[in-house]
Amino acid sequence: MSVPILKQGKVLIASIQTALTDTDMLRLQDELMAQIGRSRSRGVVVDVTALDVMDSFVSRSLRGIAHMTRLRGAETVIVGIQPEVAFAMVQLGISMEDVHTALDLEEGLALLESLGGEAERGGGGG
Repeated sequence: MSVPILKQGKVLIASIQTALTDTDMLRLQDELMAQIGRSRSRGVVVDVTALDVMDSFVSRSLRGIAHMTRLRGAETVIVGIQPEVAFAMVQLGISMEDVHTALDLEEGLALLESLGGEAERGGGGG
């Protein structure tokens, strides 16, 4: 199943509506990388609110997307991780510590805005 990717200003928003196969996840990764270049995006929000399960492949793929977008000059925020999913991820030792996360889309967009401001002032980046 294809994941819709919307453009809002300099931000791409990918909203995952249902569980994805590994192939779908790789397709999303490829499409986001292509669209970052085409639209010169400065940020990506991946909304996983609809997911009630997140396996290790999806988690690793989301981390990979965040790292790749950073290498392309953009930041990524994963939003909407459900409490049960967060609990399971911790129990399974799946870490997202090097990835920006936020409660919902609104907070994710605000976080990207603040990260963009830091980068413009020269304070961003690890």
